[in-house]
Amino acid sequence: MSERGLVHLYYGDGKGKTTAAMGLAARAAGSGKRVVIAEFLKGDRSCELATLGLSDNVTIMKADCPIKFSFRMTDEEKERTRLANDELLARLAQCDCDLIVADEAINPYRLDLIDRQALKDFVVNKPESIELVLTGRQPEDFFIEHADYATEMMCRKHPYREQGIKARRGIEF
Repeated sequence: MSERGLVHLYYGDGKGKTTAAMGLAARAAGSGKRVVIAEFLKGDRSCELATLGLSDNVTIMKADCPIKFSFRMTDEEKERTRLANDELLARLAQCDCDLIVADEAINPYRLDLIDRQALKDFVVNKPESIELVLTGRQPEDFFIEHADYATEMMCRKHPYREQGIKARRGIEF
């Protein structure tokens, strides 16, 4: 019998949600586990994928949608984003792996840019053996209730807000 996979939730307004998720992905991949990283509402700027993607047991998936803040999207772009996120979620549900990282999956849920019920069903009905990591800013209570680990990243200080320092390649993305 395989181990029971747990649900991890890294959330909040602080830095470190994706960093924690990718660290866990690297640890799992390094131990020989099959890892799938799915990125919702993210562009191609995340440098950690360059390294993780070199591993034979890591698969990277992305939603094929416009990469911009939702408040800047047209209605057509929002609909395209919803469809792309739904498709990505459907692909995740078919994965044969040990760990799934659903990076920023909480945000399309909150912004109504994914089938909310399908995401809830995915969390509740994931295969018993799969470890699942979800990241995002403001999770609904449902996600916290269904998580085995719920870690809030809280921003106390940020160089952009205090000093105007922009995000740096290789550090923040």
